[in-house]
Amino acid sequence: MPIHVQRASIAAWSDEDHVKHNRAAYREKFERVLPIISHVARVEQPTAGFYLWPELDVDDRAACERLLGEAGVLVLPGSFLARMTADGNPGQNRIRLALVPNVEVCVEAAQRLCDVLS
Repeated sequence: MPIHVQRASIAAWSDEDHVKHNRAAYREKFERVLPIISHVARVEQPTAGFYLWPELDVDDRAACERLLGEAGVLVLPGSFLARMTADGNPGQNRIRLALVPNVEVCVEAAQRLCDVLS
């Protein structure tokens, strides 16, 4: 690898500012969204990651269809992310709610989610 590419790589991989910024952004998203979602689902802040894994009192697939159709909120059914076991599907009645957009969009989506599922 040419020396100028190596130097550019060293500079890029040494920069941790974006990591600190992303951690702060996700911390704020969790702090703002969790209190909203907790009104309609059992949910905890993850120790790592960028999504929530709320447990609902309704079928996860039906909830996802309603959320998309009635609120324009796209989430993934938890049952799509797990396999059937002797005890059932561990993702059943859960949704994967990724907090990827900016804080304002995440908060609005959480409020819409609550409006539909309450």
